[in-house]
Amino acid sequence: MRKTFLLLVSFFLLVWMTTINSSAEDKYEIAIFAGGCFWCMESDFEKNDGIKEVVSGYIGGSTKNPNYKNYGKSGHLEAVQIFYDPSVISYMELLDIFWVKIDPLDKNGQFCDRGHEYSTAIFYLTSQQKKLAENSKNMLDNSGILKKPVETPIKKAGVFYPAEDFHQNYYKKNPLKYKYYRYRCGRDKQLREIWGKKKVLDNSVKISAKYRIPDLRQLEEKLTPLQFDVTQNDATEPPFNNKYWDNKREGIYVDIVSGEPLFSSTDKYKSGTGWPSFTKPIAGASLITKEDKNWFSVRTELRSKYADSHLGHLFNDGPKPGGFRYCINSAALRFVPKNNLEKEGYPNYLNLFEN
Repeated sequence: MRKTFLLLVSFFLLVWMTTINSSAEDKYEIAIFAGGCFWCMESDFEKNDGIKEVVSGYIGGSTKNPNYKNYGKSGHLEAVQIFYDPSVISYMELLDIFWVKIDPLDKNGQFCDRGHEYSTAIFYLTSQQKKLAENSKNMLDNSGILKKPVETPIKKAGVFYPAEDFHQNYYKKNPLKYKYYRYRCGRDKQLREIWGKKKVLDNSVKISAKYRIPDLRQLEEKLTPLQFDVTQNDATEPPFNNKYWDNKREGIYVDIVSGEPLFSSTDKYKSGTGWPSFTKPIAGASLITKEDKNWFSVRTELRSKYADSHLGHLFNDGPKPGGFRYCINSAALRFVPKNNLEKEGYPNYLNLFEN
């Protein structure tokens, strides 16, 4: 009886420990970046809170199981695979760190290391990572920080092959050789020249921009289920049963995710469709149009530029002279009343309501 009891206790203890370990592992997500020498990238990322582990390796080539002697010949890049806790450090914060640790204007290598195998790239594993990477790159291009457009491509991740043990934690196992290599390569000197001393010391580019989009988990917390389904899964809310279809107040409509301005009440009209309808976007808005072949017809989908939120559709049955109807889901919008424009950071749009 005692033996049976002990066996049962051992079994349940094993199950409990397995569950605990599984839960601990589940909280970590993966990011993959190529930034030249993986010794340096591993060192640069591992010093940050929320990073569990950084693995040096190879990705992007045409052969399986590459090694240090042949990875470059088969098109692989040196890269790092980062296991991180998104509740401590977000993917956008990882991107901010990544930018300031590379020369994003150099497409033929990094610093003293020349050739395709040392070039930079962001490898996304999910559609959300792709969206965040594109958003971050776009913001960097428009920030005025760099003198030329960013050359770093954003690619879908293939198989990541860990490098040999010799290369893992090289900066820890061979600190003197690592420091000598990094100094002789001129990496830190050139980084200070590209980004400025403060950004390098801050360990983040900290791009100054309004239209930043949260990680997926943050979006799930920020948005209602309907808002999430509309903006992220291209759903459509019911007509006549949504927040703004009959809103007559003066103000502007911004993206619920990023806050980027999209439409003005001065261009809103009663279309009779049950959804907010506009004759044109607000001045300065850059909407993305895509062909939509769902619902047994071809329509023009509308998406926001920075957040890539699904907004609605564009039709050519609107009022003259333009003839367009921008049919938008309320769930994709946030209304900013005229009286709140300056307080919420949109003072440039006050002139829309001056008689």
